[in-house]
Amino acid sequence: MSLFGQDRSFLHALPASDRRDLLAEGAPRGYEPGEIMIRERDTSAYVLALLSGWAVVSVTTERGARLILALRGAGEVVGDLAAVDRGPRSATVTALSRIEAVAISGDRFRRFLAARPHATSLIMRQLATRLRSADVERRSLASETVLQRLAARLVELAERAGRRAETGTVLELPLPQHDLAAAIGATREAVAKALRLLREQGVVRTANRRVVVVDMPVLVLLAQGRTRPGAESSDKPPPAV
Repeated sequence: MSLFGQDRSFLHALPASDRRDLLAEGAPRGYEPGEIMIRERDTSAYVLALLSGWAVVSVTTERGARLILALRGAGEVVGDLAAVDRGPRSATVTALSRIEAVAISGDRFRRFLAARPHATSLIMRQLATRLRSADVERRSLASETVLQRLAARLVELAERAGRRAETGTVLELPLPQHDLAAAIGATREAVAKALRLLREQGVVRTANRRVVVVDMPVLVLLAQGRTRPGAESSDKPPPAV
């Protein structure tokens, strides 16, 4: 499962001239932390090209809970699905930090893609990656523990948005516990319990909206479901059954 898109974002994968042409089609927009940029089920069709900052993509479940699907950063576009198929918005996009973006109308975005097969291919590849990620997410929700899913999210955040420090890897994204819970399909209480286990075993340290990964190898093993806090590692094979 992955909160992030492809290693190379849509804007960065475009030739420089195409990127300039696309951005010239829109108007600059700024969003403050917590501000809704795109609302689920809305019928608008504009696309936002992110120039800086981080945004959270989420949906509301049938039970009214919030489920975070992805994090989107500089170089990525959001709102492209509704622009392409002209259907209602499939998710809500909320600013996690201060964001600078360019808003491009759906009509102009479609014309841009129609004139550039390479850009269309990039968008199709992006949509396919998101679909595959959603399939993996459904499997993990059905088969993995809260601790395993949380460990996987923390590993990913450390690898994609972490800063190395003397004490470990500092997660730079200011995700509070309720957002971590929404990112793994769990309750805030379950995430708090899992974080407490990780702290007690010296795997992570936490503060207000701050997580430091102290023992990455153990966290990776937890994400793979191969060990648990407090369990002693062993090279011996499991007994035959």
